[in-house]
Amino acid sequence: MEEWAAACGVQWIEGFHLTASREDSDVPGLDVFAATLQDTPAYSPVLYVPSEMVLSSNRAYMELHCQETEDVEKLLQEVNAKEDQLRQYYLMLKILTEYEKGETSPWYPWLNSLPRYFSNAASMTPFCFKCLPTYMASLARKERANLNNLRFRRVSFLSEEIRSNEELWTWAYQIVITRSFEANDGSGDLRFAPMADMFNHGTVPNIEIGYDDEGNCHVQATTDIPAGSPLCMSYGDPTNPSFLFARYGFVDESSPATFCKIMPAHVSDEMKDMGYAQDRMLFFKDTGEVSEEVFDLLLYKHLRVADAELKTELYRAHMSGDYQTKQALHEQFYPETAAKLLEHIDNFLKLLDDLSKKAENRDIKEHPRLPLIMRHNAFVRRTFLAVRARYFGP
Repeated sequence: MEEWAAACGVQWIEGFHLTASREDSDVPGLDVFAATLQDTPAYSPVLYVPSEMVLSSNRAYMELHCQETEDVEKLLQEVNAKEDQLRQYYLMLKILTEYEKGETSPWYPWLNSLPRYFSNAASMTPFCFKCLPTYMASLARKERANLNNLRFRRVSFLSEEIRSNEELWTWAYQIVITRSFEANDGSGDLRFAPMADMFNHGTVPNIEIGYDDEGNCHVQATTDIPAGSPLCMSYGDPTNPSFLFARYGFVDESSPATFCKIMPAHVSDEMKDMGYAQDRMLFFKDTGEVSEEVFDLLLYKHLRVADAELKTELYRAHMSGDYQTKQALHEQFYPETAAKLLEHIDNFLKLLDDLSKKAENRDIKEHPRLPLIMRHNAFVRRTFLAVRARYFGP
């Protein structure tokens, strides 16, 4: 594939190379990623991919949009599909049209290099879903629903053999959601840039992908990169490892924090104002610290039941930046909020134990993602134990 890429005009720095992990890997030998063999200074170019090699959802729409795809769009609208899901669908169609061409496709060497095995939520068995904690399970169900929504095969420009191949449609979906990313030009366009899709995720990324006005892809270093280092971009919020697992199929144990897993049945606007969001309600892995938003929401929920006037006072203090009043309320009701925090931690740890027991003695050949699910659950467990030890002792 490297020979094909060079012949198509892709350029890369000396030392750039593709390698495969074989140790400490969930799928040994199958994780192919980009690395550098030489020191790479910050802000230096790393990779260039010409526009004509880039696959784009906007271009796919212009090429493949027809009456049949309009019917699909209507069906997606009926299930409240978002704009990015429609873009994913057109990229799937583009992947399948090029796949059907076989070796005559300009992208054949790239298509032939793409993975066949995935560990994300869309690839899990129904039993796997039963071994996921609540928040992770909700993310997994969304991914599976998105897969089902996008497997609309009523397009006559594809052969009956392609249209009827459900596994192939699933593969195209997996390629799109794990390897395409939104362009940073405000267009919302989803794009693949062959070779630039070989960068793994990093909690602290060291490269950034951008596009110029002609649609050429440019990758540059964002920090000094020592020789022998993987070249990493950001796939998303590093404090949401459950999302990264559900979407991309890996457990990022370098994540500094994880969502605290407090999931009220109803989240009011006031609760959102107080900080309820997955990227703010955090437990920190190494220190065991709890984000301020967690304590704010625990206190808000307690006062909502115990004293409506003080609940209003807390909300007003938060919104006006009155730290003194807010802190006084926290100190007054700390025993109550601490008790709720401990109750949540212990209940969740018990849930994780129950899920582990459920997975025991299951056939790994039948459910090959189970070991990775158990790694995810163990990572969350360690984080919760760190919080428990910090605030409540061993």
